[in-house]
Amino acid sequence: MPIDPRQRIPSPASSPKAAKHYATKLKEIGSEATRFLEQSKATNTRRAYRADWADFSTWCEKYRRPSLPASPDTVAYYLADRSQELKTSTIQRRLATIAEAHRTAGLESPTKSAQVKLVWAGIRREKGTAQAHKKPTLTKHIRAMVEHLPENLLGVRDRALILLGFAGAMRRSELVGLDVTDVALSDEGLVVMIRKSKTDQSGSGRKIGIPFGSNEETCPVRAVLAWIDEAEIEEGALFRAVNKHGHVSDTRLSDRAVANVVQRSLRAAGKSSRGYAAHSLRAGLITQAAMSGVSERAIQDQSGHKSLVVMRRYIRDGSLFRENAAGKVGL
Repeated sequence: MPIDPRQRIPSPASSPKAAKHYATKLKEIGSEATRFLEQSKATNTRRAYRADWADFSTWCEKYRRPSLPASPDTVAYYLADRSQELKTSTIQRRLATIAEAHRTAGLESPTKSAQVKLVWAGIRREKGTAQAHKKPTLTKHIRAMVEHLPENLLGVRDRALILLGFAGAMRRSELVGLDVTDVALSDEGLVVMIRKSKTDQSGSGRKIGIPFGSNEETCPVRAVLAWIDEAEIEEGALFRAVNKHGHVSDTRLSDRAVANVVQRSLRAAGKSSRGYAAHSLRAGLITQAAMSGVSERAIQDQSGHKSLVVMRRYIRDGSLFRENAAGKVGL
């Protein structure tokens, strides 16, 4: 029987019961979309965004201005005010946070306005844009750090953490994110699978090689195997907390704990820990490799840098006195 095009087809949500069902379903989908949106950013990035947005919102409340949507003059005044005490890099991140919040809400970002761009340009010109990077732990620092570790299970863990983090040029999140099953022994050393990183949020993963060290005390392969053996780790997180009684926790070590290990080890070796943190291990390998004449390609393969421009900041520091022009003129 042919269908009359004038005949009205009932909507699936035409009844109150159906409408309620679809409203509930839409709410569930919305929650799931929000969860995926949050997962699109690294944990540390989400934490920084929350802190940045809280600061901007508090400032707007203080001066009785709406934060969402925010007007261009509100953002411009905020930048001018906060530039009195914040670093340029922090202000830049605040701008990114404000823009992201507006995009997520489906609103036009006020950061695109000429007013905001001019104020931001003025701040950069006055304060400068050079970033203060963490000092690199070079091979000489690493040797001193592991030499003065305590002879207990905590020392065994810290040795593995320091040497693997350095040899792999690993970010702190990559280091503490490792499971014991991500580490496999081969004839040449360890094959480490980094499943997710700052520049690989989709979790494609990449493998890096950690060769045996020529010195037993600073060999990252022996150090990691010793930690796995003595801590009796068979599954789950590779690096875990160790309490004062020498008991290994099931809890994964936090990324902030890596900085504590680096700074504590430096102080134990009689060195200042000022300017050093977890990132010092990654910066240290890149800088030391550059000083030793390792190619950019080889360094990039190990560090996983997507941008050569970013990586070259470390390489430039490591190459300051290698084939230096002033050192070849007979001064």
